Amino acid sequence: MTKADIAQLTKLYYSIGEVSDMFQVNTSLLRFWEKEFKFTIVKKNQKGNRLYSIKEIEQIRKIYQLVKIEGYTLDGAKQRLRTPSRPHENPPQSTDEIVERLENLKQRLIILKTL
Repeated sequence: MTKADIAQLTKLYYSIGEVSDMFQVNTSLLRFWEKEFKFTIVKKNQKGNRLYSIKEIEQIRKIYQLVKIEGYTLDGAKQRLRTPSRPHENPPQSTDEIVERLENLKQRLIILKTL
């Protein structure tokens, strides 16, 4: 789901099932990300079911992009979300960082090749 797709959402709130369908992930993964990335779902219905706002869906989109598309580890994604910078603005300082970036790039290319 891209920013353009999110801009076309029309409802105020979406159920966890609807959001999991948007990203083609399990509902359990969304609940896991909620705990791991420490974001709270502000709205719940009378049964206690999560209702996601556009803002929360945008946050999930960012996590999905980093973890599923770009191949970041959970810790790497957390760090990236805390300090959003462009790769060219923050050049790698060590060989390990260069290798990690190349591995991430390789994973993204493999994903693109399979599409």
